[in-house]
Amino acid sequence: MRFVLALGAVFIASGLATAADPTFPSSAGSVSVQTVASGLVHPWSLAFLPDGRMLVTERPGRIRIVTRTGQMSAALGNVPSVYAQSQAGLMDVLLARDFDNTHTIFVCYAEPADGGGRIAVLHARLIEGETPRLDDTTVIFRQKGPVSRGLNIGCRMVQSPDGNLFVTLGDHFAPKELAQKLDNHIGKIVRITPDGTAPADNPFIGKQDALPEIWAFGLRNAQGLAFNPADGKLWEQEHGPMGGDEINIIEKGRNYGWPRVSYGVNYDGTPVGNGKATMDGVTDPIWHWTPSIAPSGMAFYTGDLIPGWKGSLFNGALKFELLSRLELKGEKAVKEERLLKNLHERIRDVRQGPDGALYLLTDNSSGRILRIVPAK
Repeated sequence: MRFVLALGAVFIASGLATAADPTFPSSAGSVSVQTVASGLVHPWSLAFLPDGRMLVTERPGRIRIVTRTGQMSAALGNVPSVYAQSQAGLMDVLLARDFDNTHTIFVCYAEPADGGGRIAVLHARLIEGETPRLDDTTVIFRQKGPVSRGLNIGCRMVQSPDGNLFVTLGDHFAPKELAQKLDNHIGKIVRITPDGTAPADNPFIGKQDALPEIWAFGLRNAQGLAFNPADGKLWEQEHGPMGGDEINIIEKGRNYGWPRVSYGVNYDGTPVGNGKATMDGVTDPIWHWTPSIAPSGMAFYTGDLIPGWKGSLFNGALKFELLSRLELKGEKAVKEERLLKNLHERIRDVRQGPDGALYLLTDNSSGRILRIVPAK
């Protein structure tokens, strides 16, 4: 086997749109939406390689390498089989912090089990060339608890500077009450080492009837996760029921309330829990959307390409088919701007590229990679 190294040149683009690109208004000036690639089947996650190419997952169970000009590789070999049903399938992909030396990536997916699926995380070595594939694949984490039949199984990952991984795990819809119990991984965020073990300083280490990987609990269906570059804190975004989508700042050992409290109501109109939005012992969200926008993908913008957006938090919206920009003051979101409202596509992921542009994935049977730049 021969590993073919990437070119290593950082992607620097002009940032200029062409006259053919659709243009949308924003408070930072008009922006254009460029199509980088199309024809992806329900793309879910995007990660930039060191030379500006992209790793993109497709929910049915494929990973592709996409060049800066939109050329797509064949589906990578040795990708595990997934439970692809409704919202479940192949989800997040993440480059390890030491990727330049190890070529390691992490993949989060719904692993088939007992007629449904549970979240699994693997690490593997990315092999490029004419037949790109994964090598040395090892499952490092398997979710414990009832299976999902395809609902509320969103999974996002980030790796902290100390190398540990944070992974979001949905409540699987029906067994939602388990989100308040610590003997399972339903409705949790877990913190694991790159080999899948629980770090010694996790909050529930040694506690009876508690799984050692758990970092935070009482979460519903998290599909956004990112570190705030201003202070290094972990922010999470999740779907509520009918209303009550949330953004939370995730802290060690905290309870985020689901399904005891919510700013929304159940789909049949009945109250969630006791009908209250807050309660003692529960950490409140710093933002909520009611009615729901069905958020997915989260990125703090630090680039210079669109200066008026610097310091903003971006979230995609599946239901409302838009891009939400939140202005921040410290740990508070103080104003929302809704962008791309006439795009008419479900936005699944949001990433800042190495060129300072925003990149979006659209969740469709013929999904696209979009690049947001200043209008010409």
